[in-house]
Amino acid sequence: MTTVTSTHDRAGSAPEAAALHEIVEGVFAWVQPDGTWWINNAGAVSGPDGTIVVDTCATEVRTRRFLAAVGAATGDAPLTMAVNTHLHGDHTYGNSLLPSSTVLIGHEAMREGLLADPIIDGCPPVWQPVPDWGQVTRRVPSVVLRSDLTLFTGSRRVDLLHPGHPAHTTGDVVAWLPEERVLFTGDLIFHGVTPLVFMGSVEGAIASLGWLADFGADHVVPGHGPLIDGAALPGVLADVERYLQLVLRTARTGLEEGLTPFEAAQRCDLGEFAAWPDAERLVLNLHRAYADAAGRPFDLMAAIGDAVRYNGGPMASAV
Repeated sequence: MTTVTSTHDRAGSAPEAAALHEIVEGVFAWVQPDGTWWINNAGAVSGPDGTIVVDTCATEVRTRRFLAAVGAATGDAPLTMAVNTHLHGDHTYGNSLLPSSTVLIGHEAMREGLLADPIIDGCPPVWQPVPDWGQVTRRVPSVVLRSDLTLFTGSRRVDLLHPGHPAHTTGDVVAWLPEERVLFTGDLIFHGVTPLVFMGSVEGAIASLGWLADFGADHVVPGHGPLIDGAALPGVLADVERYLQLVLRTARTGLEEGLTPFEAAQRCDLGEFAAWPDAERLVLNLHRAYADAAGRPFDLMAAIGDAVRYNGGPMASAV
């Protein structure tokens, strides 16, 4: 058994550690180290008609820093549109800090999920410290897509695309700039951080990796972790696939031997992935694999309880 408790270097994961990177002219990535629980990446695309934001952040403090950096880099160009790549709070809770005039866009399943999300109203002590969201309120997209939608700021084109099946969640969207060859993947890619697919599908997440590779991107902004260039992308995708295949093998063996997801996780040797932060996500991912294999509903509370047990206590947060 390999159990790793997430740890955070407070200086390295504090809001002040985040930085805005200009990938190509007018296209920005907001990278928040160290990319673990509640610490996401976001972005912005600037053009003649204003700025398109890709995701917000989990807390008021982190989102205000992100939006201030975007404003400074773009001469305070109006934030005309914003896209949520999926429903999770680290990418959406800051939505309410966008101007009221900003048109918010997401997949229809993402909108439904955020409407039903209870964590923004009061986070249970599953994470320590309990996240302090600050003055944020629930704000969901007013424009939704099912498969694809194209946005423009001037002549700059941003394609929003759904993989066509559950992956990280049921409502994942990537933002693709075909001229600039820049791809914002949301949480379809965790770079150097344990992937999380408990609200989607392990097999669907694996299938999405080939779909991402087919874009032929030169620059990739993952949902968590460092930026990726085109040359490094195949290796990153291969790493994620090996992890997800490990989850599937562990689930199959566990089901054959009559183990619970928690027991299967205890027996699993994470090997090369033991050093990735948030190893307790293995339990959540196994609960999803078990539920899909048995054709039964996913039990969120049982999965979270087992993840906390596996971790030896609440999961680490830095927000």
